[in-house]
Amino acid sequence: MVTVGLDLLGLKDGDWLLDAGCGDGRHSWIASKRNHSTIIAFDTDWESLEKNKYTLALLKQKGEVNSNSHLLQADITSLPFKDGAFNRIICSEVLEHIPQDRQAVRELIRVLDSDGAMGVSVPHYLAESICWMLSKDYYGFPGGHIRKYKSRQIAALLRSSGLNIYTVRRNHALHSFYWILRCLFGIKRENALVPSLYNKFLILDIDNSHRARRWLEGFFNLIIPKSIVIYTRKKGHPSLQ
Repeated sequence: MVTVGLDLLGLKDGDWLLDAGCGDGRHSWIASKRNHSTIIAFDTDWESLEKNKYTLALLKQKGEVNSNSHLLQADITSLPFKDGAFNRIICSEVLEHIPQDRQAVRELIRVLDSDGAMGVSVPHYLAESICWMLSKDYYGFPGGHIRKYKSRQIAALLRSSGLNIYTVRRNHALHSFYWILRCLFGIKRENALVPSLYNKFLILDIDNSHRARRWLEGFFNLIIPKSIVIYTRKKGHPSLQ
């Protein structure tokens, strides 16, 4: 499930892309297949990095990779990169996990080129609040979500840190219902019947991308999206003058 759109981010051949808090690597996979770029993906979780490495190796074996990809373990609040190293940055579903979220944003801005763009996504406040209310297991564990952002709060954080917002999107509403079902039937019961059946529907529908599904998700994205995605550039970027 890709949350930050590469077209809206403006990723192009030759770019250096940072996938911050990459997890299993879903954004890295898509980027590596689409563009002739250099991708640096990092996370604090070694197991996630190994999964990412394995999938990228499979894609390369199939001849589907156009980019050079490098994986490393790193802390988002203290990045091991020089200033302005990246043309594009993806930070998807990460900040809600980070105690020092403002420091994390500052570090991302530091390593973003003056002409670059960054896409940031966090869980939408309404869907997140429902899940928190239904199940403490959804957030009450080490490494889990430690905060909820209202849209104006995450926007204010990015603006006050030195970014201008050029596009906002609301995504994945149908996944909101999946996580609500998981919370209702027990977040630790991954094989519970109703959530499992709904998940099969999601996977099938994503693969086939039916028009009815796109319309339904577009409608519910207005009400209860799973994620809010904010596309930004540094203040002073020529296109924002």
